[in-house]
Amino acid sequence: MTTTTPSDIPSTHQKALEINLDAGKYGAIAEIGAGQEVARWFFRVGAAAGTVAKTMSAYDMKVSDAIYGKSSRYVSQDRVLAMLDHEWSLLLERLDKERGKETCFFVFADTLSARNFQGTNICHGWLGVR
Repeated sequence: MTTTTPSDIPSTHQKALEINLDAGKYGAIAEIGAGQEVARWFFRVGAAAGTVAKTMSAYDMKVSDAIYGKSSRYVSQDRVLAMLDHEWSLLLERLDKERGKETCFFVFADTLSARNFQGTNICHGWLGVR
């Protein structure tokens, strides 16, 4: 049996850079609520122009509703699925003819609840990839 040590596990930096350097992957990152970290990592490590077609961040609930439709819960599976569907449609509409044959498109979406000022809530989130 093989043992994995912490030094064997790629860092977030290494993982993001590996994706950025893969010319076959290109897509969109949509994050609402407290979810802002994923897109930041792709830009932080460099070479994001080859991977990131678009980033979207809608923190305000009314803005989120205007983009993805009304929702009874913002941090939910339904909201992530709506985000994935919306961003996927836009990505294909805008880029499929030009890049579709040689590109593996992706959409990453997340919606997160962070700790409130009083510290009385439970942090949680949903994410999805298409």
